[in-house]
Parts: sequence; C-alpha cells; structure tokens
Amino acid sequence: MHIEPGVVSSTKIILSYATAASAFGLAGKLALDSIRQHGGVGRLLARSVITTALVLGFFQFLPHHPVGVSEVHLILGSTLLLIFGAGAAAIGLAAGLLMQGMVFAPADLPQYGMNVTTVLVPLWGISHLANRIVPVGTAYVDLDYRQALSLSMAYQGGIVAWVAFWVLYGQGFGAATVASIGTFGLAYMSVVLIEPVIDLAVLAGAKAGNRLTTGPLFNVRLHQQA
Repeated sequence: MHIEPGVVSSTKIILSYATAASAFGLAGKLALDSIRQHGGVGRLLARSVITTALVLGFFQFLPHHPVGVSEVHLILGSTLLLIFGAGAAAIGLAAGLLMQGMVFAPADLPQYGMNVTTVLVPLWGISHLANRIVPVGTAYVDLDYRQALSLSMAYQGGIVAWVAFWVLYGQGFGAATVASIGTFGLAYMSVVLIEPVIDLAVLAGAKAGNRLTTGPLFNVRLHQQA
C-alpha cells in the first residue's frame, strides 16, 4: 500500500498534508475514546508501544511484493483493532509506519502523509463497523468468520480505494494506470482471504489463554461483553 516516490508530484503532494491532518484527527478521536472507556492514558500508551512494534514488524518483515501501482502488504489492521483496541491500533499504525520510513526506507518519508491516510481512515471506518456487526453481549473472542471477513474486506477495500485515489490524482486516468490499479486491487483482495483466518486464529489463541490476554495490555472487548 506504499505510494511510490514520484507517483504524486511535489506540486500535488500538499493535498496529503490535509488528508493526514484529518486522519490524525480521527486517530486522536479513537485514542480519546479508548482513554475514556478503557482505563486511562497509561493503558493506551502500553498497548500503543506493542502495536507500534508489531506494525513495524508487519511492514518490514512480513512478505510484501510489488504489484501494479504499489506493494501488497499484510497489515493486519483488523487484528490490531480486535486485540488491542482502535486507539492503540491507530497510534501503532501511524508510529510504526513513520519508524519504518525513518529507519529502513527514507525514500518513503515524503509520501508519509498519503500512506498514513491510507491506513488510518479505513481503520476508523472498521472501528464503527465493528460496533454495528458485533452484537451487544458478544466478546471479540467469540466472533465468527463472517464477522471477521466483513472487517477485513472493509479495511483492505478502504486501502485499495485510497491507493487508487492517490495514483489517479497523481497520474491521471490513463488506460495503463487504470489497468495497473486493477492488477493491484485484485492482488490485494487475496489478503482478504488470509486476514480473517489470522484474526480467528489469534482470537482463538486469546480465548484459550484468557488468563494471559486479560488485563491492561489488551482490548477490554476482547473477553468482556459490551
């Protein structure tokens, strides 16, 4: 999902500053909600340290391949949300992406505004989707495949939509560009088939090890009913 250098020119990249500011605003809202609802600043910070380390590992060490206009990454945004909460997931995605650029890929830093928008706005979306599709009285460890698939499809679909927007904004609606976006989108949808299985496996592990996954380092909704 990284926007490659040169896809959006320096004269157009200013738009990404505005979208990133909006994305940070949404992330801040998720963080404040987490502080109010799930135990204060200290717990959010502790979970955010974990999610930041995980996101850095996801981006840098999990398989990622260039396809079409961008790269296919296994970001596991829905997994982070379910296990650690939306606030910590948002902070981890923003901070982990920044650290990955600073330490491993400095050429990606000018595109940070576009990339952080691409991962944060869909996360905000699925945080609301989770509230709609997970019934009151259901802990996250009891989600079924349909619910996990819905979250994954929404998150990955949002990423593809944002990548398509940035490429079309930067390169225009040429036939080759549109075809390359289609190739990328089809490849990224393969992640949709993998991520729900990972989500359910991680949730099953959390349920089996509930003594280890209950506490300030994990999402309150993981084991508790809303």
